[in-house]
Amino acid sequence: MSTHVPIPKRLYKSGVELSIIGLGGIVVCGIPQDDANQIVAEAFERGVNYYDVAPTYFDGEAEIKLGHALRPYRSRVFLACKTEKRDAAGAQAALEESLRRAHTDYFDLYQFHAVTTMEELEQIFAPGGAAEVFLKAKQAGKVRFLGASCHSVEAAIALMDRFPLDSILFPINFVNYVRVHFGPQVIEHAQRKGVARLALKAMAHRPWRQGEPHTHPKAWYKPVDDRALARLALRFTLSEDVTAAIPPGDSDHFRFAMDVAADFTPLTHQERVALLSAANDVEPIFRYPAVAA
Repeated sequence: MSTHVPIPKRLYKSGVELSIIGLGGIVVCGIPQDDANQIVAEAFERGVNYYDVAPTYFDGEAEIKLGHALRPYRSRVFLACKTEKRDAAGAQAALEESLRRAHTDYFDLYQFHAVTTMEELEQIFAPGGAAEVFLKAKQAGKVRFLGASCHSVEAAIALMDRFPLDSILFPINFVNYVRVHFGPQVIEHAQRKGVARLALKAMAHRPWRQGEPHTHPKAWYKPVDDRALARLALRFTLSEDVTAAIPPGDSDHFRFAMDVAADFTPLTHQERVALLSAANDVEPIFRYPAVAA
């Protein structure tokens, strides 16, 4: 029996509540299946019911290992998946393969993955585009909710305007907020459209510098390592109007995020001002209005 304080939950959509911290599938990559089972069991015991995965995470390893680890809990958790395929045939094949790998017959949430450019949007919504598969999959009961993860403000807003998204998964990060005003307009637009907000990159700090040792090989950015700053960074994101945040894909950051979430309190005005001031000289990992690389 866990002695930890349960991680709080917030409303997602249609009465569904999610733990304010989700487990990203990259956490279980590069470790033995037994270790993956253990961290998923630990997360579930602490109250994490939100799990997110994608076929591109280590060429399917994340789907296979997370799907196996979740088998004892599948009916009691919210499992999200994604596809980078923009055409209907590709999206259909990807959905079927992801369902097979994840040992499930449905996903709670299926998302267009990493949409960045307007050209990608046109491909998604063109005749024979991935949007057709998403709508049919929901009608067929293969997915419960439809969403998107986006890496540009333009794409996120356009998707919300053109498609009945249930949720948007977007980087909500203190450095991006203060340096390039990247994120708040997506939160505001989603609020107006009634689209639930899910957060990425809460504990991202800056891009890796040339020649710098990659101390976190599963992250394409440098996470915040200072624990006091990381706690503030995650509390900043969870103080925005989001349902949940997904931490970096290593077990240390994930476990730390669970600890922060268990005793979460919103940032005070003074803490927010100090945190944003500390980001003034930090290079952001995304740009706005220019499309991110």
